[in-house]
Amino acid sequence: MTTRRGFLRAGAVAALATASAAATGRIAHALPGNTVAGTIAGTTLERVSVPGQPRVGGYRPLVDGAGWPLYVRQELATAGGTREAVRAPLASFVQLTDMHIVDAQSPARFEFVHPFQAPAFRPQETLTTQGAVSLVERINAIAAGPFTGRAFDCVITTGDNTDNREFAELNWFQTVLSGGTVVPNTGAPDRFEGLQAHGAALYWQPESPYWDMYKDKGFQQIPGFLSAAIGAHTSPGLRMPWYAVVGNHDDSLLGTLPNGIADWLYLSPVKLDIPHTDPAALAIARALTTDPSQVGPMLTKLKLSGPVIPVTVDAKRAPFSPRDFVRRHFDPAVTGPGPVGHGFSSPDGPTWYTFQIAPGVLGIALDTTNNLGIAEGTIGEKQLAWLVAQLKAHPDQLVIVFSHHTSKSMTAKLPDPEEPGEKQYEGGVVVKTLTDHPNVIAWVNGHTHKNEMIPHTGPTPKQSFWEINTASHVDFPQLARIIEVADNRDGTISLFTPLIEAASPATANPSDLSAKGLASLYRELAYNDIHRDDDLLGAAADRNCELLLTHPLR
Repeated sequence: MTTRRGFLRAGAVAALATASAAATGRIAHALPGNTVAGTIAGTTLERVSVPGQPRVGGYRPLVDGAGWPLYVRQELATAGGTREAVRAPLASFVQLTDMHIVDAQSPARFEFVHPFQAPAFRPQETLTTQGAVSLVERINAIAAGPFTGRAFDCVITTGDNTDNREFAELNWFQTVLSGGTVVPNTGAPDRFEGLQAHGAALYWQPESPYWDMYKDKGFQQIPGFLSAAIGAHTSPGLRMPWYAVVGNHDDSLLGTLPNGIADWLYLSPVKLDIPHTDPAALAIARALTTDPSQVGPMLTKLKLSGPVIPVTVDAKRAPFSPRDFVRRHFDPAVTGPGPVGHGFSSPDGPTWYTFQIAPGVLGIALDTTNNLGIAEGTIGEKQLAWLVAQLKAHPDQLVIVFSHHTSKSMTAKLPDPEEPGEKQYEGGVVVKTLTDHPNVIAWVNGHTHKNEMIPHTGPTPKQSFWEINTASHVDFPQLARIIEVADNRDGTISLFTPLIEAASPATANPSDLSAKGLASLYRELAYNDIHRDDDLLGAAADRNCELLLTHPLR
């Protein structure tokens, strides 16, 4: 086990931060200090999965690499030299986001557009539950923040918990977090019916000896892979309370289509297998981003003309509604460590709520999805008024806001069919609202699948806050984030944001088709995805950080 006693002492960190702040735009590169008997084991401060030597075709197995350093971010406040010796922990929790638990066999998917829209197909998408269980194991093993030593108060997942708002996906997601047996299979009980078994060379065919466009890039044939992928495996469940926020993929078909426009797809007996060279594939890809309302008629026509593959109809694939999402969180089968409802106030209540993270630290969970069924977000007038009321009602507590969308991705100022006539507001309005209330210290979100830290400067130092955006757990680098809140007792607060990977070994063994072995393959396949976007890592100063800000209640 690697402890922090091998790293720089607090004085050295402070000196480095002070010396380098002017030259680095208030971002100082430092290493973790030594203030508690904590450990960096299991975090990306200790080690990170990195690409090894390429095979023929360019496929690169992952190996253990050196950890990422800590960056002290001082855009909103200056780091004091004595803070590490006197700071007091206030809260410690883990953020999961964009887990995208996938029913890869569902007929309600458009994998054939992936040459034009990368997220439509991922070679690792059959392994989302195994990867998520390994992440739960990592969180349980770490158990406490590496900088404050405070045991995790809770875990909160900031949306896109499911990929396609299916009841099957929702059940798998909740079982992973609360514990139990997961059987990530729909349709036929004894075989995989998705495109990775029967489709074109457009997809990685893991059990086939024949060429496909992924094997051209060095992907291997792995006999037994698909049978193992849909096999039963067990999650230990989180050992601390967990909360959930709604994302656009939890709210609409693939997070992009207006609700109801093509819901017949979920229970269709056929799955589309359109060649990417077919003009219809490009037309659908364009419509998904320009005019999703046109996709429904296109799909109806393709259902008749094909090509298609047969699939077994499964009622578990039926889509859930926002009300179903809330009610499902009150099911005793998925209570796990609780709380009952996992933050939601009642089975028939709204999709936003408050929860106590720790004494004196309040969480506010928002629903920034637009029920019209589009990827980008907004906030309605009623919810915005509720947010203001909560901020005013808790002036003596530090507040952390959670949502799926970022301030930059809340741009969908379109009518919400769930609230006819209600005015919708963009992200800039939320930023202004939060800076109007000095007790807000952070806004934590996902959606972009990218690591990014955004300082929001308010009218006064006490009205500033940090926006913390975290990469997904479906696309590489497949990360979650620990967030620790500490009172530095010098008029400032530190927010520590170390990232974590799942517990599975960095290097995958294709012959190991156990749940742990598949979790390693999940990460490695994601790295080798032909659509991998290295920008999702974010800058080094957007990963493991100490974010300084003025204490608003001092």
